[in-house]
Amino acid sequence: MKAPVLSFADISTFNKAVSDPLRIEVLRVLAQDSYGVLELCEIFDYKQSGMSHHLKVLAEAGLVAKRREGNSIFYSRALVFGSHRLAVLQQQLYITIDSIAIDESISVRLQAVSSERTRASQVFFAQQADNFKAQQDLIAEYPVYGNAVTELLHNSDISNPNLAVEIGPGAGEFLPVLATLFDSVIAVDNSTVMLQRSSQYCDEQGIDNVSFVHSDTSYFAQAGALADCMVINMVLHHTSSPADIFVDMASGLRSGGVLLVTDLCRHDQDWAKTACGDVWLGFDPSELQRWALSAGLQQGQSNYLALRNGFQIQLQQFKKT
Repeated sequence: MKAPVLSFADISTFNKAVSDPLRIEVLRVLAQDSYGVLELCEIFDYKQSGMSHHLKVLAEAGLVAKRREGNSIFYSRALVFGSHRLAVLQQQLYITIDSIAIDESISVRLQAVSSERTRASQVFFAQQADNFKAQQDLIAEYPVYGNAVTELLHNSDISNPNLAVEIGPGAGEFLPVLATLFDSVIAVDNSTVMLQRSSQYCDEQGIDNVSFVHSDTSYFAQAGALADCMVINMVLHHTSSPADIFVDMASGLRSGGVLLVTDLCRHDQDWAKTACGDVWLGFDPSELQRWALSAGLQQGQSNYLALRNGFQIQLQQFKKT
């Protein structure tokens, strides 16, 4: 197949898109997360009409991708593909702007947006703890994917099964699997209510080698690289910044450690946001792989499970080398 022909018009469109300092800053911020127009307006303290124009220019140049999440549209930085006519320029642009630190005032507003997403998620889980499992089961019950995750874990070739970590254990259903295979297990959750549920479940199962930590994934910044295996099942689509979660998880893995990620593939069922507290309507597999690569992880095995209700679950394995 012949490579697409590059034209002077393509180069002109590209140069126009990156000729504005704000647009370059937007690309810098979109390096590891996606944001809606209103969120970008808050981050850059900019009017919506102006921000929409800048995003349109970037989209026409193939520098941002957009996706619909219910009634909202979120923007992310477009991936670089070797067959893209401007792949070399695009790659060099990303390398250059990513070497520049984000302005402190923008970083503060970025954190505010992330905190608001987190706060909304915590409020949901606090209010819906009694009904959450039933609501979550509308999409995918644990038995649907639990055996597949267990099989992937068994095939992950973990030489030193000393410590495993599960992030967001929910009702605690996967903890017995980890407790059987590893000397000790840490369950980390930022919801006190959900952490109590998983602790109670372990007590009922007679499991005594699981510790429970009330925290988010920033916990690993203080704890350091300690886990031989880390598991996060059906949690990422509830988090404010999946890219940051990958960075945190990578920091918590020992060299040679394995990360198992189970989550929804991208879908268009907007009711999941209100019924299940979902922040994201699933993810493209390439998104998880890109975030993992940026965090210093290597892609391993993957598996996909189609559900009768139209949803699809992806299982991704990553390794820290």
